[in-house]
Amino acid sequence: MPIRINLLAEMQSLEDLRRRDPVKRMIFVGVGVVALILVWITSLMVEKISSKGELASLEQKIQSNSKDYSQVLDNQKNLVEGHQKLTALSQLATNRFLIGNVLDALQKSTVANVQLTRFKIDQAYAITEATKASTNSETGAPVAGKPATITERTTLTLTARDNSTVPGDSIGRFQSALSQNPFLHSLISNRTNDFRLTTSLTPQSDPDGKTFVAFTLEAHLTDKTR
Repeated sequence: MPIRINLLAEMQSLEDLRRRDPVKRMIFVGVGVVALILVWITSLMVEKISSKGELASLEQKIQSNSKDYSQVLDNQKNLVEGHQKLTALSQLATNRFLIGNVLDALQKSTVANVQLTRFKIDQAYAITEATKASTNSETGAPVAGKPATITERTTLTLTARDNSTVPGDSIGRFQSALSQNPFLHSLISNRTNDFRLTTSLTPQSDPDGKTFVAFTLEAHLTDKTR
């Protein structure tokens, strides 16, 4: 049987050892890890670029919505101010003081022997400045303003003469007639302001020699705020 001798066995053994070298395998593993890291970094960069695009789009939408929100707040403010003005005009139209009604009430409150010689109305006005609508700096919610108001203070003064046989005898009945008139009663809520006598009762004589008493009654009507 022939004997075979491999003269390259030593070289093949060295080559096999070289192939099985752990350092080389670690190098291959390291290269693979670096490649994976590079792929991961690349994916992160792509994701970052995409996120920046989405962020820019969201910021643009926020700015657009902010403008719309500001416009809504302005519209709400204008709506509140317009409603307040309409309310004030309605109050002025429906609650204004009508002298004709007072004259009609006086005509229905006559008393025998009492002659009304003078009718006077004094009106004073106290003005309260308006407060403009604003926006709450913390919540951004609209804050309603307050319209300007005017407080009307009215004083009714009646000058008359009592021609009774007994001077001043009919003044009390005239006061009662005025106080019991439904319309005049509605104008005076405080009874202490009800037709008070403000002059002394001094008998006088007219050119015909008739004796009379001139007197003045005064009433403060309920204040009206408009």
